Amino acid sequence: MKAKLLIASLLLSVGAFAQTFQVPVSEKDEPMMKGKFEPDWESLKQYQIPEWFRNAKFGIWAHWGPQCVEGTGDWMARSMYIEGSREYEYHVKHYGHPSEFGFKDIIPLWKAERWNPDRLVKFYKQIGAQYFFVLGNHHDNMDLWDSKYQPWNSVNMGPKRNVLGEWEKAARKYGLYFGVSLHADHAWTWYEVAQRHDTIGPKKGIPYDGKLTKADGKGKWWEGYDPQDLYAQNHPLSENSWDNGMIHRQWGWENGACPPSQQFVTNFYNRTLDVINRYNPDLLYFDVTGLPFYPVSDAGLKIAAHFYNHSMATHGSLKAVMFGKILDEEQRKALVWDVERGAPNEILPTPWQSCSCIGGWHYNTSIYENDGYKSASYVAKLLIDIVSKNGNLLLSVPLRADGTFDEKEEKILKEFGDWMSVNKEAIYNTRPWKKFGEGPVAEEDIPLNAQGFNEDAYNRAGADEIRFTQTEQYLYATALGWPENGTVTIRSLAKGSKLYPQNIGEIILLGYGKVKAERTSQGLVITLPEKPLNAIAPVLRIKKQQNL
Repeated sequence: MKAKLLIASLLLSVGAFAQTFQVPVSEKDEPMMKGKFEPDWESLKQYQIPEWFRNAKFGIWAHWGPQCVEGTGDWMARSMYIEGSREYEYHVKHYGHPSEFGFKDIIPLWKAERWNPDRLVKFYKQIGAQYFFVLGNHHDNMDLWDSKYQPWNSVNMGPKRNVLGEWEKAARKYGLYFGVSLHADHAWTWYEVAQRHDTIGPKKGIPYDGKLTKADGKGKWWEGYDPQDLYAQNHPLSENSWDNGMIHRQWGWENGACPPSQQFVTNFYNRTLDVINRYNPDLLYFDVTGLPFYPVSDAGLKIAAHFYNHSMATHGSLKAVMFGKILDEEQRKALVWDVERGAPNEILPTPWQSCSCIGGWHYNTSIYENDGYKSASYVAKLLIDIVSKNGNLLLSVPLRADGTFDEKEEKILKEFGDWMSVNKEAIYNTRPWKKFGEGPVAEEDIPLNAQGFNEDAYNRAGADEIRFTQTEQYLYATALGWPENGTVTIRSLAKGSKLYPQNIGEIILLGYGKVKAERTSQGLVITLPEKPLNAIAPVLRIKKQQNL
């Protein structure tokens, strides 16, 4: 009896740590690599963020694909099916009604005729990028490589080029760490709008093209291809699917999202392992809560375990970085936390990343026409603030459908690159100081909104806002603007400060030289040259002295 009770107790104990998944993924075609990491959170918490990522600080992202064709911005492949939206109206006027000319028909119009990945990556390296991200697939579900598991890919149609493969070759050539972002796991619910129809007007009641099948393609340009491989809409609608905001409330597969099929989940898993095994990315990004399909499926856990084990087998040690959003404290031990368009207002104990964009995620002509891009100063402020808090910045630069950025983007990037060339030593290979900064914004409570979305608060920062980074030899203090009175006062370095009790060493304004300073009870008062060196921010290098 005692033995039976002991066995029962052990089984209950094991069961407490086990998790049953509604949609278990199949490893039939792409087995998960075995190794140190198992597909569960406890095992993944063994993860240690590699030093190269802590040192890199800045990456650039080519968030580019067929959704750039119309120039109406991010999520156009969804919004074009939302009756009355700006993107819908534009699409109907210029291309046709979505019952007759859907997103599948936009794909052949994406030619990438001026795209030169070598030239672009070389430029990104010159302006300071240490790693480079490409879009492997977006929510539109088209793969941008010679995909083994998705016939709707950039080699078979559109530019008929291995976009991911060519980007990867350029990144390796210029010594940049290579990352891939994969977003197609949400096509299942994201494309549900393609099952709709107009509710008013001459096309009222006529279904959009989201439910077409392979048989419907006879005599069409897409004959032989199944639209359901792209749209993935051969399933019931999620609850309240006609409410355009439900996609956000169902992002984590809650609140009545239609559960994904095992075929759909496995297909995404296979495509992701295809990328890992063939292109050996250093970084993987997913636009998800936690991991892909978690908690309804074990697919994301198996992707993470495979990625880490594959990295160890390839490099002899773990070099891989994998991102997730809205992570709890435990999950941040297994993944790197990505904060979209924002930052926490504190130093985090482990490295993290903020992803942002100088415009919209996909190219948006109206942002160009209305001068809506972030300035070089804005980008630099974000970078300085993020690095002071133990983070990295991944910056997306929207490309037009032809594969080029416009002249306004070029001007911004060159100005930012000029600033980086002088001040990069305060960014790369640094660590946070005892506090990340001082000033009105630093001392304000600035909460995150879902994935992030609070970066505009940091653009308000001016010359009275200081951010700190350090190396073993130097403390760097950056004012987030040039002061009108020509002096910077750093309160944290005041005479008698517990934060910096030692003497102040030589102070250098990067790009200029030695500057005068006086240490008072109010702060370290530094006199800058009469004329600002740039239109962005002064960076001061303070040589550390021995403790008193």
